[in-house]
Amino acid sequence: MFDDLKSAARRLRDDHQLRRLRDDCRRLLSERGQGDSVALAGEIVQRWSALDDAGQAAFFAHLARDHNPDPQTVLADAQAYAADPGPAQLARLVRSAEPPRQELLRRLNRAPGGTAAIVRMRRVLLARLAKDASLAAVEDDLLHLLSSWFNPGFLEMRRVDWNAPARLLEQIIRHEAVHEIDGWDDLRRRLLPDRRCFAFFHPQLPDEPLIFVEVALLPEMPVAIAPLIDKSVTAPLEPAHFKVAAFYSISNCEPGLRGVSLGNFLIKRVAVALQRELPQLRTFCTLSPMPGFAAWLAKPPAFGTLPGVSAPVADRAAQAHAALAAACDGDFSRLHAAATLRALPPAAAQSLTRLAALYLVHATRTPQGDPVARFHLDNGARLERLNPMADQSRRGLKQSCAMMVNYLYDLDRVEARHEGFTRGRIATASVVASLL
Repeated sequence: MFDDLKSAARRLRDDHQLRRLRDDCRRLLSERGQGDSVALAGEIVQRWSALDDAGQAAFFAHLARDHNPDPQTVLADAQAYAADPGPAQLARLVRSAEPPRQELLRRLNRAPGGTAAIVRMRRVLLARLAKDASLAAVEDDLLHLLSSWFNPGFLEMRRVDWNAPARLLEQIIRHEAVHEIDGWDDLRRRLLPDRRCFAFFHPQLPDEPLIFVEVALLPEMPVAIAPLIDKSVTAPLEPAHFKVAAFYSISNCEPGLRGVSLGNFLIKRVAVALQRELPQLRTFCTLSPMPGFAAWLAKPPAFGTLPGVSAPVADRAAQAHAALAAACDGDFSRLHAAATLRALPPAAAQSLTRLAALYLVHATRTPQGDPVARFHLDNGARLERLNPMADQSRRGLKQSCAMMVNYLYDLDRVEARHEGFTRGRIATASVVASLL
């Protein structure tokens, strides 16, 4: 009974806190909330942060339910604009159609630490969204605002080197999402003079990297990841040998900024900065994973249904899949072992590469396509080369049967290739096209 009383008391306290939070949000949006908006916004941010999961869910529900535009006002203003499409009528329609919660979030952003709090708020919301579709409008507004506030024009790009503050270096280790950093020796290798690490920072979050990219400076385009991250190397390559800048890892640090375009701008700005620093660089490329390939390979669609696949290409793909299935006795998970891949007969190994090419060239634009391929190709890169046995790590074997990809960034052609991708064209080198 005592536990029941404690639970009831906790519910009453939480209900009171939530009512007070809602009242303060209404006050912040009112005219009389203007004078002390910064202090009030700070109080709201603090109280939201102190809510438990249920309280935060209830707050999101309040935003979704009680901060929508008035339909009748929007309709009247839309009809007025349709009858007389002048600037005053358009401005009135835009004002009435904007959800009030956008203005609420703008005012919360004025609080000390408000930007960081709103990013945290979206991180929590994204975790709830899969279970509660009614919050989609709140997510749309948060994404809209954060995309504006984190516009790359507002961001500062910094090089991260071994002399950076320890806290920043620890964050690089923690957030590396592609090739795990195995402690300080591993990080030191990745920051030697023949390596680069660059990150984006926001003025409101000056000590928090938003996203970072790691680059290897090399004499030629790389074919495998292990030599690039070999922490036993202590003597860096001399600058005279730098001919290629290879982007081999890009990692987002803040889940609350998912969907906000940062990585594409970072890669291009890094390439420009490196070209300015090292004029001898002639090639900018990636060594990229194929995280969706193994799953697709085990359950591919009918090849003839993929966009742009001709009947002869579909037939060759079906034959390649059958040959590969025979080589692994129908158990494609056996291809997650390096020993199995090394023992494949030449025809089966060629089949694996052919199917990887088909996956990248024709499945990228489908929901089952590879997200990394979609990112780089939409960013204006060209599909340059496939590299079998390039990533023999546990993750690389499981996700891509050890296959990796080089995407080429020709800085003079990235915009044209991006436009081509939006029209359904995949920029592909002839060596990859010949595999099909």
